[in-house]
Amino acid sequence: MCPASFSEAITLQCVVHAQKEAEAHHDDMTLFENCESEDGLTGWAPSGSCKLSVHDDPDPHAIPPLAATAGDEDDDDEAAQRARKPSGRYVLATHRTDEKDGLCREISRAPRPKVTYRVGGWVGVGGEGSHVVQVKVCVGEGRPVGGGVVVVEPGKWGEIKGSFRVDDEDEQPRSAKVYVCGPAAGVDLKVMDLRVCAVNKIPRLRHLRKKADKVRKRDVILKLNPKTDDEVESVAGAEIRVVQVQNSFPIGSCINKSGITNPAYVDFFTKHFDWAVLENELNRGSARCPPPTRSAQPWRPASAAWWPATPGRFPHYEVNNEMLHGHFFKDRLGDDVDAHMFRETAAIDPAPALFVNDYNVESGNDPDATPDKYVALITDLQKRGAPVGGIGVQGHVTHPVGDVICDALDKLAVTGLPIWITELDVSAADDNVRADDLEIVLREAYAHPAVEGLVNQDGKYTVAGHRFAGLRNEWMSHAMGKVDSNGHFKFRGFHGTYQVMLKTGSGKVKHQLFDVNKGDTPLVLDMNL
Repeated sequence: MCPASFSEAITLQCVVHAQKEAEAHHDDMTLFENCESEDGLTGWAPSGSCKLSVHDDPDPHAIPPLAATAGDEDDDDEAAQRARKPSGRYVLATHRTDEKDGLCREISRAPRPKVTYRVGGWVGVGGEGSHVVQVKVCVGEGRPVGGGVVVVEPGKWGEIKGSFRVDDEDEQPRSAKVYVCGPAAGVDLKVMDLRVCAVNKIPRLRHLRKKADKVRKRDVILKLNPKTDDEVESVAGAEIRVVQVQNSFPIGSCINKSGITNPAYVDFFTKHFDWAVLENELNRGSARCPPPTRSAQPWRPASAAWWPATPGRFPHYEVNNEMLHGHFFKDRLGDDVDAHMFRETAAIDPAPALFVNDYNVESGNDPDATPDKYVALITDLQKRGAPVGGIGVQGHVTHPVGDVICDALDKLAVTGLPIWITELDVSAADDNVRADDLEIVLREAYAHPAVEGLVNQDGKYTVAGHRFAGLRNEWMSHAMGKVDSNGHFKFRGFHGTYQVMLKTGSGKVKHQLFDVNKGDTPLVLDMNL
């Protein structure tokens, strides 16, 4: 195999530089952490109208340990491993009169700008029924910068997985506070072992490279069979080169009418992307005809900009956008209308996979868009006869944390449906931070077996653009060497299409294309060159 690509080395160099900068300020790595040596109430105060007290869980070993954070699976530090086990001691907030009432804790050291912090711990609720618990992080005079949410069932502990970041270097906060709230008034709220610490990206990136190698690669054995017997000796020891010409994991981008009229953009698009998604041309507001009073001639951007929107033209359809966040049609046409749309679309055009699509599902910070609620929505649609063929996760990311994204993908994967990351964009103002954020999402998506494709909205050669191009190069396999004495050549490569070039002892150069598909066993191919 060829050595690691130059682009991969640059990527590692950038991330290592950022990590060394964070480690140079080691005191800021952990902003606070509840542990069993504390009295339980240290640092905590009531927020709003409530009363706080400390209690011990009678069976803390029944609580599952916190999920590995940011790649701790490669971390052998015993103290870090122990920190993820529940202490059993928790703070209880009672006599709450509003959903905003709960617990508050001031962070002794303000978070550093451009550093992503992880929020983790357990929360619980009393009473009956499930409740949303929110952890909010605010800086300065109360400006929110992130946090996390989890839906908790009574009698059980829910794990908070959240994150935050102060992106503006000019607004260095002097103070920061963490708030825990969310359940309805009168519902008791419990918090155990809440921890806020800076994210260590390096172990997670190492883990994802190993995971991608397992999920997206396969061992290949090429059996080089000459067409005539007199060439047997010339094959053994012959020079061979294998070049991947296409990766089977599709990455696309949105495009619009103005984009396809720009030759430079079209050249960039076809060079870097495999799929195209119409940006707004097929949206209900754009594709419909205007009222007759506004125009005597019907105008359909989808038809004018592209082609007739007719059956057989598209491999995927998003049927009804953002059903977790909106219920326009349900309010007017009844509970079955969403499933009806899927059934009718399939009747008109049975070939495409019909997708649901929504935002914030991977962020861990939106009570309306938890992975569990998304799975419940999909399950309800399927029970009503909707042929749901795929799950869209929009990926408008701010301060992403890898294991939070992975956890959401794991929960969605139980449906058995393919997952596509759609509308991916990163919003940090700083070029380097934006590039890091993009890499985190791309690597998590590529290394997850349930994800079958990704649509990226960023098409510029900024730092993030170069990082994207570098990753695409990293995810292509090339190999060179000599055919062994048995006439075989072995390599391990990413799934996709390859071209083999064999130079025999007589000087002949022969070419052949072949595909490497998914599989757990080595792929053995007879190459009749």
